[in-house]
Amino acid sequence: MENEAPKRSPLSPEKAHAKAQSYCAYQERSQQEVRDKLYDWGLYSTQVEQLISTLIQDNFLNEERFALAFAQGKLRIKGWGRIKIKQALKFKRVPEKLIQKALKHLDYDEYEQKLIAVFQKKDRLLTEKDGFKRRYKLQQYLLGRGFELDLITEVLKNKNLSR
Repeated sequence: MENEAPKRSPLSPEKAHAKAQSYCAYQERSQQEVRDKLYDWGLYSTQVEQLISTLIQDNFLNEERFALAFAQGKLRIKGWGRIKIKQALKFKRVPEKLIQKALKHLDYDEYEQKLIAVFQKKDRLLTEKDGFKRRYKLQQYLLGRGFELDLITEVLKNKNLSR
């Protein structure tokens, strides 16, 4: 039992409030992320919900702003498609209405360019010579990245596969 972390005493609501403000100010957070963090700090559910509503009133916490930033970031930085972004937002318990808004907010041209860039990068890395197997591997990879099948099919049809 040597490796167990020592139990920290719970934070007072005042200290937790200050710490939560800096936690939210550092980057956009979902309500669930903040809620989980507050529970980790040893607060009780009534304190947690009170603190969450205070953070929302003070504009430290905004679920819509979080969803928009999350979707943009995952597309631009990670190269994720809409399906994967939607699943990740659901996992963070963002309301469906805000998920749809965030996905609609993604620029279609930028989205298509990212799909093509991810496709080209993977295409360069594949060593498969057989055209059918190569197409299948590219399609599966792009599906795994969360892009829609109809868009993948369109890209595969329009782009020449190298080798």
